[in-house]
Amino acid sequence: MKDLVWDKVLSVGIDEIDEDHHRLVDLFNMLNQSVSEGAAPDYLTALLEELINCTVWHFSHEERLMLQHRYAGYAEHKSEHQDLIKSVRQLQKKIIESGGFDADADLEFLESWLTMHILSNDMKLGSYLAEVI
Repeated sequence: MKDLVWDKVLSVGIDEIDEDHHRLVDLFNMLNQSVSEGAAPDYLTALLEELINCTVWHFSHEERLMLQHRYAGYAEHKSEHQDLIKSVRQLQKKIIESGGFDADADLEFLESWLTMHILSNDMKLGSYLAEVI
């Protein structure tokens, strides 16, 4: 699988959110490269955990911004965050139980998991924040 490329397509136009997203893309790419290189399962598990932890922190960051700026879509956006974390934790459990990554399926899931949220709800949030900040 090819690495994700950070570019304007993934930018929501709010620097502090874009910086978080860029870090998440970097972590995804580290994981992708490590899977391709056949890194040890413990290392891959640690990288996935770091990606999840950074995502949880990032979601809290976004939720604080939504509350601070009275974003009307807060409840829906937060609910999507919770669903995303639940789905990635299920993937993590599957990977741990099976002893490794299914390089194609698991990485495709993570790529979609990361990018689709940015390209949908985060773009809406970015547009809103650009108007009120």
